[in-house]
Amino acid sequence: MAEKINPDIAKRNIALTGEVMRYLLENPKVFQSLPEQFELVILPEDDPEIRMYNLELLDKYGSEGKPIVFARMKSNPLTSQPSIFVPLAA
Repeated sequence: MAEKINPDIAKRNIALTGEVMRYLLENPKVFQSLPEQFELVILPEDDPEIRMYNLELLDKYGSEGKPIVFARMKSNPLTSQPSIFVPLAA
């Protein structure tokens, strides 16, 4: 049986994803430096519920072999820009 997704979490996650995509499109040099076909994980600094939810999704489903890109940001995009980073393999 499929898990029921909390509509509030889904709505907030979609809004954050849109903000990250807008940032990347407005800053093509950042976008061009990212690996191809990456898995984006958004970690809002001021929304622990979404941060934990997204990390649990990553833990549960993995990245299917794709590089992982983390976006740390605040829920209100007017206060700051996302910090985009790709962890390096050890």
